[in-house]
Amino acid sequence: MAVATSQGGQGVPSVLPARRRFNLAWLGLLPFFLFSVAFMFLPAFYLIVGSFRNNDGDLTLKNYSDLQTGTIPGAFLTTIEVSLVTAVAGGIFGLLLAYSVILGGLPRFLRTALMTFSGVASNFAGVPLALAFIFTLGQLSFLTVLLKDLGINIYQGGFRLTSKLGVELVYLYFQFPLMVLIIAPALEGLRRDWREAAENMGASTYQYWRHVALPILTPSILGTMILLFGNAFGAQATAFQLTGGTLNLVPIIIGAQIRGDVLHNPGLGYAMAMGMVAIMALAIGLYSLLQRRAERWLRS
Repeated sequence: MAVATSQGGQGVPSVLPARRRFNLAWLGLLPFFLFSVAFMFLPAFYLIVGSFRNNDGDLTLKNYSDLQTGTIPGAFLTTIEVSLVTAVAGGIFGLLLAYSVILGGLPRFLRTALMTFSGVASNFAGVPLALAFIFTLGQLSFLTVLLKDLGINIYQGGFRLTSKLGVELVYLYFQFPLMVLIIAPALEGLRRDWREAAENMGASTYQYWRHVALPILTPSILGTMILLFGNAFGAQATAFQLTGGTLNLVPIIIGAQIRGDVLHNPGLGYAMAMGMVAIMALAIGLYSLLQRRAERWLRS
């Protein structure tokens, strides 16, 4: 610390302001900023600009007007339907599974096994997952042949693994493990004294869950289902490999527009991607609101 004598000759020291040194800890954030700019902001900027250009590079709004034509509205409806079905079904099944292991009194090793499986299965998607289901439930797969030998023909009733129902079934494989991973901390956050207080007041188990536990868990459950919706809404590789690109889903059509095998209008593909971004932004906003509501119970 620098000390200087005052000019009045009284010998009273005055403190000079210390120089502010550069905090080297900011250098640790440099890779994060570079990564964000290179893989988030620049692609987003390129996507926005590209959605307003035609194949000749001229500015146009036709790409957005074309979103109302052809198979595009149906593709958005189908994609939203698949995402909603897998989010709700995966959310309910994952919640029941997490409850049975965490709060159901089952052995602790089952909880460890479930959490390990959920961590692996929630990230097992794309081409490997599609091939795994083709080898398992395809028309000539071992499980289908085994069921036929037992007198059960799952394809006789019109089931097709390449149909919308088949895609939903495959998506559930990574949807419900993700629900387990996210909802498990919320279930663990239910305090024992809340249940003891309810029981001391004469509440039954049903009344405790109806009036105490479920109202507390509802924001977390709905928020996680919204996250599952976004997880399925943006999936492309699994559905493309499973159906060969025949199912009318938005990510598949975007790939066809940009890749240009038959269709080739990158600007329209970018406009469709912007539509997906708008839907995802709405979902993330709802998720954030529900998360803030859920965190109030954890802080109390």
